[in-house]
Amino acid sequence: MDLQALAIVLERQGYMASCYTCGGQMNSASFMVSLGDNHLIRFLVSDYGITWTEMRDDRELMKLEGAEAISQLQELANLAKYQVRPVDYRPATLQRV
Repeated sequence: MDLQALAIVLERQGYMASCYTCGGQMNSASFMVSLGDNHLIRFLVSDYGITWTEMRDDRELMKLEGAEAISQLQELANLAKYQVRPVDYRPATLQRV
């Protein structure tokens, strides 16, 4: 998955998104998207691992690592691909049955 491409697609859909890579061999990356109403998602890839953090009003709602983090990013990418509004997105881990 190309984080830069995802940021561009989300920006075209009207969301503030950014993607940065670090290091000479681009071995670290930071992806962030604002879904509005102080709702922010951050996805980090580094030597320390992979994390997905979701925040609202500067409070951490959820933090996932490894495969779970990648799964959430894939879900967000699918929403963007099919032009589903990410603000309607609700992570599976937060859904109540």
